[in-house]
Amino acid sequence: MQVTRTLRVALSAIAALSAAASLTAHAAPPPAHPTPVKNVVLVHGLYADGSSWEKVIPLLQAKGLHVTSVQNPTTSLDADVDAVKRALAQQDGPAVLVGHSYAGMVITQAGDDPKVSGLVYIAARAPDAGEDYPALTRKFPAAPASAGLQWFDGYGKLSEQAFVSDFAGDLPPREALAYYAVQQPMGKAITMAKTTVAAWRDKPTWYAVSTEDRTINPDLERFMAKRMQAHTIELPSSHVSLISHPQEVANLILDAAGQSHN
Repeated sequence: MQVTRTLRVALSAIAALSAAASLTAHAAPPPAHPTPVKNVVLVHGLYADGSSWEKVIPLLQAKGLHVTSVQNPTTSLDADVDAVKRALAQQDGPAVLVGHSYAGMVITQAGDDPKVSGLVYIAARAPDAGEDYPALTRKFPAAPASAGLQWFDGYGKLSEQAFVSDFAGDLPPREALAYYAVQQPMGKAITMAKTTVAAWRDKPTWYAVSTEDRTINPDLERFMAKRMQAHTIELPSSHVSLISHPQEVANLILDAAGQSHN
């Protein structure tokens, strides 16, 4: 019996070491001095639309960058990836691809496009190829916003209370309600989607953790950022740091684009 327990402990230790090794295998750390690029493609997450980038866009444009905010349909992962690929096809050169929240899955899949020079994750999902993201989230305490998800005819939205308090909790209530009004429903297919590639294994990555996030557990964000060997910053923000901390988010994107933000 003692031998069996000892063997079990040893096997568990080997498995843990193997898992830890797999976290960093083949991931691409961000270069110290990225090659400057002029194109940035922004991808919004669930419960939002392209207007969620409205504070970041002018900050990037003021630095001379060409910015595209994709209006992905959030009906399925494939449809959203197709929307991003169409936007990338219209860029006249290399582009930094940026995703917020669920859009991290989208850019992880679409980011294998040869035009993509780097990936920026803003409080975003960053699954590995074929990874069950819902199962990954269950390894961490549940984020409160998930309790406010409501379904109608196969499409999900956050309740007003969950949106204002848990999704956009550090915005003034009137501002949060304005974004709630443009909330885009989520197709049921997204809840079962898995990426087939993980572009972050080959492309340099940047990550902004939201330390007060109530939509994705901040420790889950830290885990995904570390696994990608991403250049990581932490912002004292709700899930919508792109709205409440637009300058810091813009600066991270400028870093990825090899542009000065001084």
